[in-house]
Amino acid sequence: MALLEIENLVVEFQTASGPFRAVDGVSLKVHEGEVLAIVGESGSGKSVSMLAAMGLLPWTAKVTADKLAFNGRDLLKMPASDRRKIVGKDIAMIFQEPIASLNPCFTVGFQIEEVLRIHMGLDRAARRKRAIELFEAVGIPDPAERLGHFPHQMSGGQCQRVMIAIALACNPKLLIADEPTTALDVTIQKQILDLLMKLQQEFRMGLIMITHNMGVVAETADRVIVQYKGRKIEEADVLSLFESPKSNYTRALLSALPENATGDRLPTISELFNEQQMLEGAAR
Repeated sequence: MALLEIENLVVEFQTASGPFRAVDGVSLKVHEGEVLAIVGESGSGKSVSMLAAMGLLPWTAKVTADKLAFNGRDLLKMPASDRRKIVGKDIAMIFQEPIASLNPCFTVGFQIEEVLRIHMGLDRAARRKRAIELFEAVGIPDPAERLGHFPHQMSGGQCQRVMIAIALACNPKLLIADEPTTALDVTIQKQILDLLMKLQQEFRMGLIMITHNMGVVAETADRVIVQYKGRKIEEADVLSLFESPKSNYTRALLSALPENATGDRLPTISELFNEQQMLEGAAR
């Protein structure tokens, strides 16, 4: 049984000019111990799909699906109180821009202990002990001292490690990493990716990696879903995708990689294929 199973997910937002469909019929599955990458340019609906699955979109968003299940339980039909018990505990998410995601008014220790209090019911001493263990696990030096620091007192890489620690606090079955290396320098990016993969293998978590970086996909994923304008264009195992992409859009993404450059400049995606060509043959 799949950890997360989505069939025909549609997400619409109301705008001044009428409804806007941000996600259009996306289907996917992810299993225990599997790394699924969702790749596509900004605005392709990657993050919105996962926020919809977790129930974290604003109430103005209209979310429908033929199936939206976690561990066999229907997320759309269960009471909101039951869904809140799952999100943050069994399903966790590492959000983009860690400094923006952490609350600047509270210490990082308070923010990780809050998760442990709400979902695990631990007392103060047990929460502190677990928080120190988690900071050690994600490679934060002097963890006991760092618990008392505010986000602005830590670097971008350290804040990202705090976000990972918060996400892992309750030993989730499924971890969603939304552009986990955005705004980090190359050295820190490598450290964060290595850390995520080490923890994923250690805890046998299902991992969904949302990214626009095909290099990250090649390094981390078992399977890949390619999205464009809210639609799933292609799905394949990572080797097949790189060696023999089926869709024009995937070929355009790969052609825009620096290592595939054949001239003096990289082509843009729109120079390679027009929009209709990229949508033709989209996987459903």
